[in-house]
Amino acid sequence: MINIKIKSWSKRKKVAIGVATFLLIWYIFCLPRQLFHVPYATVVTDRDGELLGARIASDGQWRFPACDTVPEKFVVCLTEFEDRYYRYHWGVNPLAIGRAFVQNMKAKRIVSGGSTLTMQTIRLSRGEKRTIGEKLIEVILATRLEFRYSKNRILSIYASHAPFGGNVVGLEAASWRYFGHSSNQLSWAEAATLAVLPNAPSMMHLSKNRDALQKKRNRLLYRLFQRNIIDEIDYELATSESLPSEPLPLPQIAPHLVSHFYQTRKGEHIVSSVDKSMQVQVEHLLERWNAEFLRSDIRNMAAIVIDVQTNRVISYCGNVGFSENKSANQVDIIRSPRSTGSILKPFLYYTTLWEGEILPHTLLADIPMNINGFSPQNFNMQYDGAVPASKVISRSLNIPTVLLLRRYGVPKFYDFLKKAGISTLSKSSDHYGLSLILGGAEATLWDICSVYTDMARSLKELDKISCSLLMGEEQGKKRSVFQPGAVWQTFDAIKEVDRPEEIDWRTIPSMQTIAWKTGTSFGFRDAWAVGITPRYVVGVWVGNASGEGKPGLVGARTAGPVMFDIFNILPSSNWFNRPTAEFMEVEVCRQSGHLKGRFCDAVDTLLICANGLKTTHCPYHIPVNLSADERYRVYEHCVGEEPIIQTNWFVLPPVWEWFYKQRHPEYKTLPPFKSGCGDDSQIPMQFIYPQSNARITLPKQLDGSRGEITFELAHSSSNATVFWHIDGEYITATQDFHKLSISLLPGKHSITVVDNEGHTLSVSVTIE
Repeated sequence: MINIKIKSWSKRKKVAIGVATFLLIWYIFCLPRQLFHVPYATVVTDRDGELLGARIASDGQWRFPACDTVPEKFVVCLTEFEDRYYRYHWGVNPLAIGRAFVQNMKAKRIVSGGSTLTMQTIRLSRGEKRTIGEKLIEVILATRLEFRYSKNRILSIYASHAPFGGNVVGLEAASWRYFGHSSNQLSWAEAATLAVLPNAPSMMHLSKNRDALQKKRNRLLYRLFQRNIIDEIDYELATSESLPSEPLPLPQIAPHLVSHFYQTRKGEHIVSSVDKSMQVQVEHLLERWNAEFLRSDIRNMAAIVIDVQTNRVISYCGNVGFSENKSANQVDIIRSPRSTGSILKPFLYYTTLWEGEILPHTLLADIPMNINGFSPQNFNMQYDGAVPASKVISRSLNIPTVLLLRRYGVPKFYDFLKKAGISTLSKSSDHYGLSLILGGAEATLWDICSVYTDMARSLKELDKISCSLLMGEEQGKKRSVFQPGAVWQTFDAIKEVDRPEEIDWRTIPSMQTIAWKTGTSFGFRDAWAVGITPRYVVGVWVGNASGEGKPGLVGARTAGPVMFDIFNILPSSNWFNRPTAEFMEVEVCRQSGHLKGRFCDAVDTLLICANGLKTTHCPYHIPVNLSADERYRVYEHCVGEEPIIQTNWFVLPPVWEWFYKQRHPEYKTLPPFKSGCGDDSQIPMQFIYPQSNARITLPKQLDGSRGEITFELAHSSSNATVFWHIDGEYITATQDFHKLSISLLPGKHSITVVDNEGHTLSVSVTIE
């Protein structure tokens, strides 16, 4: 039936219907899906929407990303000035167009366009010259735009792209550039000023025709008063406000963070996790410290504060003096790889605790060492002989830590660091070697603080999610490498690190407990400090971005005090609860820190991780028989009827003992064997330097002669005489301090020592 009816239509009717159909389809699809194809500025706000800073759009315009809403004051002013009947028409106001036509005919020039706000939005998006044909297109597209969007949405599009003079585009940019605050805080006078500016921004702005602009604003305010939109007091206050004298600079808070987002998310409006109030306080604090450090020509500093509960950054200070553009102040240190110094040591302590390599107070050797030419030194250039592992970390001793890493294995620790989140280990573990734990590798302050935050979060049983700079983003879940038991013991050790203050913080109840660790790189180039509480992790780096070292650039003296000052402006918290379920109770030797051995007399009950049961029992307590006067050791079979005293004795290896007894006067050396009642199988001496099979390079002296090598020996007996032989040739004898300095030819040499009791010890070295 429909087919027959269509065939009966006249040709004219068919053409008319076809044209109408075509026009309808064209009308439906005539409006582009995206109206504006323009670049936007990068805008970064804090977690509450407060502006931190912005970077200009690529076309040189201050055009903030489009907003979804427009403040009511500006809406009232804009519609009253530009389009009073905006809420009542469908994109075109025939009365306004008619009135404009009459006015233009009388004036014989264009004095009024009759455009609605919807039509102006279309004109802004097209950017074409104003002609009658273009006006017709605007009319058609404006009506189509009204079908697509609500009135409020169209207003927000217009407000985001309207010109406000100079290179300022959009309401939000104009509000900040002219009045120094967001559009939500506009006064009636400010809203009226911005409402009249887009009408003729090139003819009337702050730098010229100021009187005309003010009169135009005041006329608009008077119309609002006449219509009872504002009362008399608001009107008088608004008209009394002066115009801003010139555009204002945008805020420069967290500028390195803003630059980071400019590089990674250009043209977006980013709501960061930063707390503006805290950010400003930390920046001011760093500026004060920077003024102090500049006296020592230390020019750069960075700090980061992470909220442990949310795992989000609340303060991000990438450097100081960003606007000065000198001394590499614009370098973002937080994301710059720097030599780690000692800042990684607690990670080694953690993983050796967790895997059962040590217990919290296991004695570790602190003696001179040389491993294939690598001879680390403690910061104080001294040796303790043996130090409990917890004290090794709290005192940041280098030698015991290196020996612990050697025992644990560099490849294993290297893999652990990568799994924990240290992203800058770009070379193989062999490349770093044992220096990995002393600053031989680089890391960023971001990675270091993120790892310490993961440790803190493991104690609070929080989800393991990646550290974030943004609010409201989906944070990626990740597998944590940290177990709460060993973490708690690690924090328990480093909370005992001596603080920069001379007072004892432990005796002052108001001072909160903070686990913290410092780091100082070789050559005094980098100073680190990281502090942890149940609420926050604070990281600080001090130094020169150029890598220039400075005397006194030490973590505990520079970065440490800054870190504690930051904690002083943060809310305090109680210490972590001990994860009791993670531990088991065992008896350990009080002197050695090992599991209780057969011959340990003094023991303590200690909570340890389950893997700690794999550690060795105390190897340093041995049973001995003494003569009645306790002056000699004896064997039962050789004393006949003489009384003997049986006891247990704490005995360290000779080299350990040599240094240990200098620090521990309570340490007692084993008495010698009674004549004829001894044991020649026990060697009472040990080489301090060098280790056997060491390869040693001797530098030339200033006069061109070969340098000397110094051999050093520890002997359990202070009265011993030691006879030195090199390659079978007798050289000399020593007493008290057993050292020998001699120049040797290149090649392999054998050094043999014999003491006055006949004990013999040899070591081989290769001189290169």
